[in-house]
Amino acid sequence: MTDRRMAMRLYLAVGGGAAIGSLARFLSGYVIVSLLGLNALWSTAFVNVVGSGVIMAFATLTGPDGRLMVGPAGRNFVMAGFCGGLTTFSAMSLDTFILLFEGDWPLAATYLISVVGLSLAAAWLGYLMASRLNRLPVDR
Repeated sequence: MTDRRMAMRLYLAVGGGAAIGSLARFLSGYVIVSLLGLNALWSTAFVNVVGSGVIMAFATLTGPDGRLMVGPAGRNFVMAGFCGGLTTFSAMSLDTFILLFEGDWPLAATYLISVVGLSLAAAWLGYLMASRLNRLPVDR
């Protein structure tokens, strides 16, 4: 495969994954805010925590010692594309600044620390689960 064709394949993988991830973020926001009636902060927190778990689990499962053999296009589809489109650091920053501008310093601090902490915990859990899967015997 030529370098140009390989690059185009990666671009399409990232773009396709980002489109799906962004749609998933929008739909989860719709469900959390419109259907469940929760505050939009919950929507942003949810996608960031879930995305952190997904990206770490996928990175672990498809890494050099992982049990899934996925090429660069597949890894970029999920990690840069889907997870990049799903998660939203910028919305979390905006939410935090709105809370600060409204003078709700305690909620802003709680929100920011909670989302970052839960995202790291989700990444750790994703790593633990994927590492355990990597150690299971492979049926052939």
